Amino acid sequence: MNEIFLDTETTGLSYEEGHKIVEIACIETKDLIATGKVFHKLINPKRDMPIEAYKVHGFSSDFLKEKETFNQIADEFLSFIKDKKIIIHNAPFDLNFLNGELASIQKEKINKELVIDSLEVARNKYPGTSNSLDALCKRFNIDLSRRTKHNALLDCELLREVYINLLDAKEPKFNLSNNLTEQKINKNKDYNKTILKISEVELKKHKDFLKLELKKNFY
Repeated sequence: MNEIFLDTETTGLSYEEGHKIVEIACIETKDLIATGKVFHKLINPKRDMPIEAYKVHGFSSDFLKEKETFNQIADEFLSFIKDKKIIIHNAPFDLNFLNGELASIQKEKINKELVIDSLEVARNKYPGTSNSLDALCKRFNIDLSRRTKHNALLDCELLREVYINLLDAKEPKFNLSNNLTEQKINKNKDYNKTILKISEVELKKHKDFLKLELKKNFY
């Protein structure tokens, strides 16, 4: 199963209070290696942009008013994430908005069983410390210089790097073994310890050879 690293930007903190999604980004990976497939949309929320949200992501109402609305991009989005594992940092926040938007246009909600919350993974690994995306990037020495504003696409890229480090995978490894037999041999430390019995005939031939040929050996 391929993975999707997903992030959103919104007009506020609560869908129930009338806030909307203004950006969705998804990066597809296979075994955590980017496939090159990306879904990225800026969305017209059809409402005003609070100054607090504008300071976070920099998207104004005027900038977004000519963009597609959520119902116009929903089918493409659902097709992109279908049957894939979805990795989100602080998943309840994004899922609340996404499933709220999907329900409002009578579309199928995202299956929570396919979602991994990387924030929960980080909290289990580093309890009692800050596990924001910024904090985790600093912990793992991941370059944050491009992150002057919150940006869903950039945050997906950063999240992939963070998640690899959370799993202690560093970078995904390729399996260069040709088959299972080869892998088993590599793990078996006794494979070269078989004792071979030499017959009396072979021993006699060896002694005769040494007697005849030893004088020819300069060493």
